[in-house]
Amino acid sequence: MAAQHSGKAPQHSKEEEPSKGHEALSWLLVIAIAIGCALAFRAFVAEVYEVPSGSMLDTIQIGDRLIGEKISYHFREPEQGDIVTFTDPEDSSKTLIKRVIATAGQTVDLVDGVVYVDGVALDEPYTEGKPSEPLSMQSASAGTIEYPYTVPDGCVWVMGDNRTNSLDSRYFGAVKVSAITSHGLFIFWPLSDAGSL
Repeated sequence: MAAQHSGKAPQHSKEEEPSKGHEALSWLLVIAIAIGCALAFRAFVAEVYEVPSGSMLDTIQIGDRLIGEKISYHFREPEQGDIVTFTDPEDSSKTLIKRVIATAGQTVDLVDGVVYVDGVALDEPYTEGKPSEPLSMQSASAGTIEYPYTVPDGCVWVMGDNRTNSLDSRYFGAVKVSAITSHGLFIFWPLSDAGSL
């Protein structure tokens, strides 16, 4: 015999309503934790950067996206040859990317288009033979940069690989290590440019 319907809507117990509120609260908590983890990861572990300029050509192309890791510099200082991101000394809202050429206490000299560090000419195949000349203009905040130049304590000297089209330490002077935001690891997009730095 078929069950008969009374025509009344089924009644929900009072116990079900709090459980829906509890479920919504649980979802909000999960979302908040996920956002917090993502922000913490970006702040302390790694960050994605898109390169808008050609100062690092041909190592890094315009529009390349790369990963910069933030852990290693908690345990060591930046080293010569590292590609680093750092806060623009002239505009704190911008992030720049360059190569570390010399570290604190080292002396940089530019002679006949060649970079010398502590009197030794650097082998720099990544410049593709472009000359490394002093820049005719310099940032007002940097003062006058004279060569040979000794990198101050707590600083590094950085230069773009595209030496004829890069405003770098030749323009704004040495960069404070505290301004460095990450160590460039690898390009991941576009796939045609993907590879380690």
